[in-house]
Amino acid sequence: MRVLRCGDTGVLVEVADLAEVIALHAALEADPVPGVVDLVPAARTLLLRIDPGTDPEEVAGAVTARDVVPGEVRESGETVLLPVVYDGEDLDDVAELTGLSRREVVQAHTRATWTVAFCGFAPGFGYMVGDQPRLRVPRRSEARTRVPAGSVALADGFTGVYPRCSPGGWRLLGRTETRIWDLERDRPGLLRPGVRVRFIEAEDLR
Repeated sequence: MRVLRCGDTGVLVEVADLAEVIALHAALEADPVPGVVDLVPAARTLLLRIDPGTDPEEVAGAVTARDVVPGEVRESGETVLLPVVYDGEDLDDVAELTGLSRREVVQAHTRATWTVAFCGFAPGFGYMVGDQPRLRVPRRSEARTRVPAGSVALADGFTGVYPRCSPGGWRLLGRTETRIWDLERDRPGLLRPGVRVRFIEAEDLR
């Protein structure tokens, strides 16, 4: 673990991998450090935003003293159910890469319990980790210039839902009509760190 100053109101913690990020996030959510007002996880870092006037060195000392157990998954207590039509352009490629049939890919994706580890790439895009290692597939060799909003995809051990139309290199499994990012909601992002997600196969969303 390495702790760095991040401006006047931030402390950046670097760890070995995502499992340690999730574990540290869980520990600090369960027992907050005084003066820390927000936690922002990423793949190998955790940013702690602190109140002005809080001593960053005291925060750093409190963080490094925590007993962190890698593999611990922080759960917010909230579960989001997302209906999906599994007709994605890359479904056959995912089946070939994993050695599964199309039906087995869908079953594995819907039977898994996914947890949002962190957010990034675009507002509302949650990087979700699950308990189906056989669904780990690489990104496409060439990104698409346009991926429709609501596309459900896999890449590098994560699953995600594109919150808006954008370029993207993940492998498309299907689509959902659930709005992932909506500025009209009190909390625009539906998928936030710690939220658990279950995908449900839908016959047709039209």
